[in-house]
Amino acid sequence: MVLCPLALLLALGATALAEPLRFVDCGSKDGSIQEVNVSPCPTQPCLLHKGTSYSINVTFASKIESQGSKAKVYGEMLHVDIPFPIPEPDGCKSGIQCPIQKGHSYSYLNKLPVKSEYPSIKLVVKWELVDDQDQMLFCWKIPVQITS
Repeated sequence: MVLCPLALLLALGATALAEPLRFVDCGSKDGSIQEVNVSPCPTQPCLLHKGTSYSINVTFASKIESQGSKAKVYGEMLHVDIPFPIPEPDGCKSGIQCPIQKGHSYSYLNKLPVKSEYPSIKLVVKWELVDDQDQMLFCWKIPVQITS
């Protein structure tokens, strides 16, 4: 019986110790990013292991009204954006209650799968969420290293 509360306490403690990532805002226009978390990513650059999926959580405040939102993810190498497929690009199916309201905060939740066939390389992940007018709700970048 003592083991369950102890396990819960340890899990909560580990969550409390999680630090938000340092990120670069790359053009958030219709929203403002409050926090970006990639899990697990204890240090930067994030080491992304092939065959693993990573949890993405972005807390942001919307400056506009929008019926929907869509995510676009890229691997940026030598200043070239290479599209990076994600399982669910629809922001309204990724933790955001749509329609999006001006002045409200949202937690966007998604997965970043790293396929086994990806090359082992250092690059920058660029993650955008656009509104129904294709304007940027948020855009952030973090350095990563894909590894075996």
